Amino acid sequence: MTVETKKTWHALSASDVAAALEVNPGTGLTSAEARERLARYGPNALPETPPTPFWKRLVAQLRGFVVWILLAAALISLIVQVIEPEPLGWLDSVIILAIVILNAFVGATQESRAEQALQSLKEMAAPEAQVVRDGERTTVRARDLVPGDVVLLEAGTIVPADLRLIEAAQMRVDESSLTGESVPVEKKAEPVLAAETPIADRANSAFMGTTVVYGRGRGIVVGTGTDTQLGAIAEMIEETVEETPLQKKLEVFGKVLGTAILVVCVLVFVLSILRQTEINLLWTEGLRVYLDHAQHALIGFFMVAVSLAVAAVPEGLPAIVTMCLALGTREMLRRHTLVRRLPSVETLGSATVICTDKTGTLTQNQMTVTQIWAGGKTFAVSGQGFEPVGGFRCDGREIRVEEEPVLLATLWAGLLCNDAELRQEAKGYRIIGDPTEGALVVAAAKAGMDKATVAAFPRVAEAPFDSERKRMATLHALDSSAPLVVPGGRYVSLVKGAPDVVLSLCTRIQDATGPAPLSDDRRAGINRTNEGMASQGLRVLAVAYKPLGELPTEVAPETVETDLVFLGLVGMQDPPRPEVAEAIARARQAGLRTIMITGDHVATAEAIAREIGLLQPGRRVASGADLDRMVEGELALQIEEIDVFARVSPYHKVQIVDALRARGEIVAMTGDGVNDAPALRRADIGIAMGIAGTDVAKNTADMVLTDDNYASIVAAVEQGRIIYSNIRKTVNFLLSCNFAEIAVIFGASLIGWPAPLTAIQLLWLNLLTDGAPALALGVEKGEPGIMNRPPRSPREPIINREMAIGILFQAGALTAAVLGVYALGHLGHGILHEDAMTLAFTTLVLAELARAYTARSEHVPLYQIGFLTNRWMQWAVVVSLALTMLVLYVPGLQQAFDTRPLRAQEWLIVLPLVFLPALLVEVRKLWFSWRAKRA
Repeated sequence: MTVETKKTWHALSASDVAAALEVNPGTGLTSAEARERLARYGPNALPETPPTPFWKRLVAQLRGFVVWILLAAALISLIVQVIEPEPLGWLDSVIILAIVILNAFVGATQESRAEQALQSLKEMAAPEAQVVRDGERTTVRARDLVPGDVVLLEAGTIVPADLRLIEAAQMRVDESSLTGESVPVEKKAEPVLAAETPIADRANSAFMGTTVVYGRGRGIVVGTGTDTQLGAIAEMIEETVEETPLQKKLEVFGKVLGTAILVVCVLVFVLSILRQTEINLLWTEGLRVYLDHAQHALIGFFMVAVSLAVAAVPEGLPAIVTMCLALGTREMLRRHTLVRRLPSVETLGSATVICTDKTGTLTQNQMTVTQIWAGGKTFAVSGQGFEPVGGFRCDGREIRVEEEPVLLATLWAGLLCNDAELRQEAKGYRIIGDPTEGALVVAAAKAGMDKATVAAFPRVAEAPFDSERKRMATLHALDSSAPLVVPGGRYVSLVKGAPDVVLSLCTRIQDATGPAPLSDDRRAGINRTNEGMASQGLRVLAVAYKPLGELPTEVAPETVETDLVFLGLVGMQDPPRPEVAEAIARARQAGLRTIMITGDHVATAEAIAREIGLLQPGRRVASGADLDRMVEGELALQIEEIDVFARVSPYHKVQIVDALRARGEIVAMTGDGVNDAPALRRADIGIAMGIAGTDVAKNTADMVLTDDNYASIVAAVEQGRIIYSNIRKTVNFLLSCNFAEIAVIFGASLIGWPAPLTAIQLLWLNLLTDGAPALALGVEKGEPGIMNRPPRSPREPIINREMAIGILFQAGALTAAVLGVYALGHLGHGILHEDAMTLAFTTLVLAELARAYTARSEHVPLYQIGFLTNRWMQWAVVVSLALTMLVLYVPGLQQAFDTRPLRAQEWLIVLPLVFLPALLVEVRKLWFSWRAKRA
């Protein structure tokens, strides 16, 4: 046998598929053939990627340019310590390495969950399957299925492989997790479909991982393992892994900073050499003589350059950014959003488009009757989901069902002509059976009818639903408690189905007083009502009955489904979540566009989109077929006009995300099904539903909504914006301090002074003095109006022009204060160099702590924010002050940090200069605020 990998089995007849796979549908494969094919094609399982060792994840975290700079600084510090040992000189390297390892450990731990996605996909496959082999029905492991196996399906079965159906008896399959279709799909074996038919419309096929909810069937296996639709999704998940915008920006920032550090360090080293008189020896006596005389000086110059490198590198930045994100995730969880990948917190805050699934995301994924037409009146049905709570309204007023006999009869008939069951469980109500039939059961329960009603009118015969007839009928015995009292009728045939079909079989219509002739005008009126309900996106069923004096000997359609009495039309839909419309409006106010992407029908998707305010004037709806007709690049040109995509496949979802990203959008994709997983991974930020979502979606996504509430996405966007703003504040604070430290060393070198600060002092400043306030900035509550601003440009760097000017301004003020106190102490008072260094060190520590308060907002003056509104800042400053006092006044630490205790008169020199930089920043804010108000 030669079997090609076919993607168009649905375009072949059942007999042609059997012939191509060399199998007899009646007897199936032989055991020997099955073993041979299993060896050839492999097991029916998704490939298991060996888990990545944790140490490899740690190594992968060391790829960033900033991390390389830190490692280089640690290595240089070790080399210098070997060349010229100093007490505690190794501490620099140890601290830097500890920071790098800690940051890598946090990142590796966060990523360790990502491999669960493929495992979840694998577990979705049915563990066992019923097959025909050697002419007998037998049970085999699902992983042992091979192309050509004949598989038997029945209600409740999880489809174990991709099948081309050869039999289907009233079979309906729930494909919502694969295609997004909210209603179970009716399957037929006979049709031969066009090759380009979308997955959602392949009625002659059943796909791995979907569930049979009604009827039975038989199919030939045409795809196993990775050759299934589920396997294709698994491969797509593996192929699409990208860095977040924050990671990209930090990488660019690290490269720019690293290059600048190297240039400045080399420049300082060269300038230091050129300023020494020994340089004349290089020209008069040669390089060897020069090196003999200048060896000690060169080491000193090199140590100055190393000090400058330590000052320039923000050692704590990677760890502090990680901690800011981690602290932000705590607040996100309080807002019902579980974050799986830390950088995605910031990404959500910069999102410009939310691509959302419909079923279970914008809607409740619970088919609900919302409208009934009966007795010439239209009734609105209240209540949400499967909980039997609600009522009926007509002409704006509440009505009692008992006062509307035709409405009561319609609900009664819908309950009895039904195979679904409503069950109450610990987690709430759920439907056993078809969701459409379940909606009828819930509607009847709202009118007080339940299992006791069903038991009172037992089913004595039936004509099951048939796709050709588009209806079903059940026969019941009548008694005096029935809402239909028909003279001479001991039995009744209840019929429900497609409105056009049922109406064509009716000759009368039920009025409040009984059956009446169905005139052409009334028939036309019913058709108009049906069209109006359908245009609202409702799934409409018609209900009718036929009185029977005797139980027929044979239940044939022509006996029990003709000469019917029309009862009413029942309209149902998967209703929107109540809070979705407001959430979409808030997202739009924040500059976020929302696009619906669903596998559901175009009319249904359009109606829901209009109801919740998603479909904007001038925008349109596109289908998966429309996408297939587009040439490459055309979607990116048209997507600005499209708010709703309906009847799409998983590949279309990725195509849509790619088109948006090609336009420079930051895309957040929400979803809950297997079909959403590739797009969740491809998007800048994937958001899965935590309750209704499949394990595949949750393990693929960057975030999981714990309450499946669309409104939580908007709350998460707000928190993401706050977190990004706080990261900017942290970067602003750290870099202004670091640049000041660079300028202090560089400026002293240019003037010809000894370095005012040692390497270990600079390390202390960067990690401990600056670290605690930086973390406190990471938990700021956010500035007013943050959701009234449009999303920032995806191409905007972390440090924009305005922020860069502010950093340089603040760094200049800090530098002037430190060099000023150093000059006053060293030159004006003639004190020792170590004492002058202590003055410089203390001034810089305290000035940076004062700077932390001004960094709480780039624009809003401190008095408007409130000096004490961030309690973590108070603790951070107190801790940093206490640590500084220890360094100044504890003898052992004095030796390690080259400090001396300050006297009272020296504090009088330090304190005025400490607050000068912060005061200048606040004055600058007030100036720009005043100018903005005047503009």
